[in-house]
Amino acid sequence: MPDAFKHCSKRGVAMDALLFNLTTAALLVLLFVGGRTLVGADTVPSRRVPWAAVALTAVVLAGVVTQLVWAGAMDALDADPSRTGWWRPITSVLMQNGGVGGTAWNIATIAVIASLAEWFWGAPLMLGLFAAGALLPNLVDTLFGMASVSTDPRNFAGSSGATYFLGATTAAVLLLRGRDAKERLLSLAAPVFGLALWFAQGNAHGLVVVYGYVLGLVVWLLVRPVLRPERDLQRPPRVTVGTLIALVRPGGGTPANR
Repeated sequence: MPDAFKHCSKRGVAMDALLFNLTTAALLVLLFVGGRTLVGADTVPSRRVPWAAVALTAVVLAGVVTQLVWAGAMDALDADPSRTGWWRPITSVLMQNGGVGGTAWNIATIAVIASLAEWFWGAPLMLGLFAAGALLPNLVDTLFGMASVSTDPRNFAGSSGATYFLGATTAAVLLLRGRDAKERLLSLAAPVFGLALWFAQGNAHGLVVVYGYVLGLVVWLLVRPVLRPERDLQRPPRVTVGTLIALVRPGGGTPANR
């Protein structure tokens, strides 16, 4: 193979990888904007500290530390279908295989997306939906005979699939709770863009977004009578995101006692 052809081939692969990463990141930004709009960006300082999201992020960080100190962690805990182990679908979410940049991105995004989801769904339901994001996509693919063509978005490890799934659940509710057509279109953009990435790139992050979107709509219709996403605004908790931010700012304290 001529050197020039090899060079062009490598350059093309690099460009495809860059485009894949950029579109995948753009999809998550879309989910973030949808979740933030649903919760209300201006309400964040008045909301309780999302301790379940903090704990979930800490568990994922513990998985990264495990990988650093145990060379066999990936082989023992990933979800490679050629290996057996009932625990793998869950433990694989704690493994990261995207390098330093990919790992940092996954941890940061799970913290943000899980916080938005906890403020809306509440801690138990948020954790349940995250677990569904880890377990359901492969089951759905198998049910519809797509397991042979679908691509695991995590390459058998990583938290990104569950994070995208969870983010889609909050973006979906915006379709039903949106205040105007613009917000409803923002909500619909998530599954549409997800499907576009799936068909154009074989990008399974887009496919799990569709799964999460559908589940989000179903769950909202089922729990709407008992869910209270505005509870923090009606009865503000003693410790809020705003009070913690005030404590870590130069000078410390809260606005009331400065």
